[in-house]
Amino acid sequence: MSCIAISCSKESVDDVAPVVGEETPDETPPTPDAPPNVVTTPCDFDLSTVAANSTIIFNCVLDLKGETITLPANVKFEFDGGDVKNGKLIFAGGTIAGELLSSSIEIEGDVKLKEPTFKFFASRWEGIVEGRTTAEKALKNTGELERLLNFTKSLGATTFEIGKFDAYFDITSVTSTTTNQNFYPSREAINIPSDFHLKMLPNTDDPNSPKTILRVFPTDRLKGGFILAFREVSNAKVSGGILDGKRDEQIYSDGFDTKERGTHLFACHSANNCVIDGVKFIDGSFGAVNIASIGFTFQPHYDPTHDITIKNCTFDNNRRMSMSITDGYNIFVENNTFLNTGLDSQHINGGVVGYAINIEATRTRDASGNLILYEKAHKIFIRNNKERGSRVGGFTISIGEEVTIEGNDMENKIVYSATSNSKIRNNTFVATEKSKTTPAILAAGTGETVFNNEISGNNISGYGVAIAAYYGEVDIFGNQIINNSSGIQLKEIEKKTNIYGNLIKSSSASSRGISIQSTYANNVSIHSHNTATSYIDVKANHLYFVAVNQEAGQENYGINVHDNTFTSSASVVFSKSKGVTYNNNTTNGPVLLVDASKVDLSSNDISSADYHGIALSGVNTAIKTSLNKISFPAGTRFECINIDAATNPSEVTLDRNDCN
Repeated sequence: MSCIAISCSKESVDDVAPVVGEETPDETPPTPDAPPNVVTTPCDFDLSTVAANSTIIFNCVLDLKGETITLPANVKFEFDGGDVKNGKLIFAGGTIAGELLSSSIEIEGDVKLKEPTFKFFASRWEGIVEGRTTAEKALKNTGELERLLNFTKSLGATTFEIGKFDAYFDITSVTSTTTNQNFYPSREAINIPSDFHLKMLPNTDDPNSPKTILRVFPTDRLKGGFILAFREVSNAKVSGGILDGKRDEQIYSDGFDTKERGTHLFACHSANNCVIDGVKFIDGSFGAVNIASIGFTFQPHYDPTHDITIKNCTFDNNRRMSMSITDGYNIFVENNTFLNTGLDSQHINGGVVGYAINIEATRTRDASGNLILYEKAHKIFIRNNKERGSRVGGFTISIGEEVTIEGNDMENKIVYSATSNSKIRNNTFVATEKSKTTPAILAAGTGETVFNNEISGNNISGYGVAIAAYYGEVDIFGNQIINNSSGIQLKEIEKKTNIYGNLIKSSSASSRGISIQSTYANNVSIHSHNTATSYIDVKANHLYFVAVNQEAGQENYGINVHDNTFTSSASVVFSKSKGVTYNNNTTNGPVLLVDASKVDLSSNDISSADYHGIALSGVNTAIKTSLNKISFPAGTRFECINIDAATNPSEVTLDRNDCN
C-alpha cells in the first residue's frame, strides 16, 4: 500500500510588528528550509483496511479529513516523499517516520519514531514562525519548540536536528499559570530534556553557508532570561547553531548607561553531564552562558551543577561577560574563542565586569566571622581557549576553588582574587597596545581563603608587567617572560611566596626582572634562576627593591634571594629596603644599596664592568658582606666595595670578600 504526497504549504510570516528598540537595518527575511515532503499526488487508499503488522510507505499525501484512525497492532509508517495530514492516529505499537510528523496530524498511543534522529522543518509546524515577528508569536515560538523537543523525545528521539532556521523567541514573559507569578529565567527558556541532543547546523567561516539562528525577541523586560537551558537535566547536549541576544535592539531602563540589565543566551542550572559544543554566542545583552545551581549549599534542596563541558564555541560581542560560573564543579571550558567581551556600542555600554569568563560564587560572613557559602564554584578547568578584545580582562577567578586555567591563547589578563589550590599554567600572552598597560597575570587575592596557588609555564611577551602578585601563598615558576618592561612585581606579600626557575629576558633599555616597590614583603624566596633555560637577562635592573618593609611592625620581614644567575650588566638595587638576604647569586652587574637596612650579601659572584662591584649610598645600617667574589674595573676610580661617607663603617660587616 503506498501513497503520493501533497506538499505542505509554508506558513507565511505576516502580521509582523516592529520590535522594541533599535532594529537592525535591512535584515534579510529568512528563506525557509524546504522539507523533504515533495510529492504532491494524493493517496488512492484510506487506513480503514490496514492489517496488523503492516508497513505503509508514504509516497503520496493521505488526507484524513479530520478523522481519528485507531490502528491495529504494530503498524509501521515509512516515508518516501509523501505525507499524512488533517487527522489523528492512535497507534498500538509500531513506528512512524519523523518526516511524517507535523502540526497537521495528531499522534497518540504506543508508537516510536523509526529513527532516533528527528529532523525539524519549521514549515511543518504552525506554532513556529521565522523572521521578524510579534511578541505574541515569538512567545509561541518558545513554547512550541520546547514542546516539540519533549514530544519527539516521548516518541524515542534522542537527537532533534534543526537545519536552516532563523527565528525570534520571547524569553522574558512569565508563562506560569499558578498564583506564583515570579519570573524564573531558566524555566522560561527553551528547556532541553535529559538524554537528548539538540543538533543545529555547524558554524563555518563561509558567510553564505546555511545557518541555524535562535534570536532573543527584543523587549524592555530585561530580567536575565535565556534562549536555551539545561535545567535539572542530565546527559543533554546542544551543538552548532547561533544564539543571538540582539543587545542593540533592547530597551534599557537607563539608556546607554544601564549596567545590570539584559538577557543571557544559555543557562546550565542544576544540570549534570551536559555538553555545549560548537555553538556561536553573539550580542548577549547580559552575557552569554551562565552556570549556576538551584538552592544554596546549606539548604537541603541544593542541587549543584556538575560535569559540564563547553567546547569549540565562539563568543562574540557579549555585554558584561561571555561566561559566568557561580556554582558547580567539574566544569570544563575547552577550545573556545572569546572575542570582544564587554565592549560599548552606540546603543548601550559594555556593562560591568568586562571579562570573558568570571568565576564568582556568592559568600558572606556571619556575625562571628564564619564564612557562609551560598554558592561554591570549584574544580573548574579552562583549557586551550583563545581570547581577544575583552574590555577589562580575559579570565578572572573572583571567588572559586581548584580552578585550572591552562593552555590558553590570551591577549588580556588572567586575574585571581579569593581562590585556593588554583593553577594558571602554560598559557600564552601576547600584548596589544591596549592590553600592555596591565599585567598579563594578576594574583590579587588576600586573606585566609587564598592559599596554595600556582603560576607556572606561561609564555608572556609585550606587557608593562608580566606577572603581578599580592599577598602571597603562590608559587611562580617555569614561566617564559620575554620582552616585558617588568618581569615579576610583588606587592603587600604576607604569606609564603616562592619564585623560581623562570626565564626573564628583555631588550628594552628600562626593563627590570623582579620588582618590589613601596610596599612590604615577607616570606619571599626568589631562587634557582640559574640554568640554560631559566635565568634573568634584562637591561636596567635584575632586582629592583625600593621602599620595602619601612613601616613599624615590618622590622623582621624577610626576602631571600639565592642561587640565581643575572646574565647582563644590569644592576641589582636595594633602596630604602629592609630584610633582604642575597646569597649564592651570579651577576654581571653591580649590586647597589641605597639607605638600606638589614641586608646580607654573602657567597655571591659579582662582576661589574663599569661601576663599583658593591656600592653603598646614603645611610645604610646592619649590612653584611661576606665570602663574595667581586670583579670590578681595574685601574679606575671604581672600587670592589664602595661605602658612602654617610654610612657609618660600623654598620657594615666586611668578611673574607675576594676582590679582583
